[in-house]
Amino acid sequence: MKHLVAPSVLAADFSNLKKDFDLVNQSNADWFHVDVMDGQFVPNISFGMSIIKTMHGMAEKPLDVHLMILQPEKYIEQFRECGAEVITVHYEACPHLHRTIQQIHATGAQAGVALNPHTPVSVLENIIEYIDLVCIMSVNPGFGGQKFIYETLPKVKKLKDMIIVKNSKAKIEIDGGVGLQNAESLLKAGADVLVAGSAVFKADDPLDVISRLKNIGKDTLFV
Repeated sequence: MKHLVAPSVLAADFSNLKKDFDLVNQSNADWFHVDVMDGQFVPNISFGMSIIKTMHGMAEKPLDVHLMILQPEKYIEQFRECGAEVITVHYEACPHLHRTIQQIHATGAQAGVALNPHTPVSVLENIIEYIDLVCIMSVNPGFGGQKFIYETLPKVKKLKDMIIVKNSKAKIEIDGGVGLQNAESLLKAGADVLVAGSAVFKADDPLDVISRLKNIGKDTLFV
């Protein structure tokens, strides 16, 4: 499967979101990545449901909604109704993770689980078969524009091995500090989805960056 590119709208121009959504719509990106923060699970507040619904109306690509919030199970159905096609919750915020995954699937959305940098991938060993996406946080969640944590690379390799052993179909998504400087290394380690915020929206030519991210490895077989 060719890898996916998901520009993170947290780095978009909030004064003119329509412009940046139109830009991604005309690009060869695959998803819009939307970080929802509650000011409790992470020290920042971002988008509410009304904004997600507005984004869905502007988006011509799926919304990949990443819930960095406490008690996400209270809001799964509402985010799905607002247009989320992928809903990712944090392992650290879900004491009943299997139930929450079932809840997401019941809405018709794909179910993802995110892991903070300090959380080992081994915590997913008994549930990986039920997950559509694992989001590896390569920065500490809560703010955009942070530097990539390079310990992420061996973590991705361990997760990829687990997915193969367990015969899981889960995609591996990398979120935080992703750009042209590390994308190839991440893909070689086993990543399937690259979330890129500042690398795309702060670039002089965002369309070119998206295209280059999308085409990494196109003519090369990773070994």
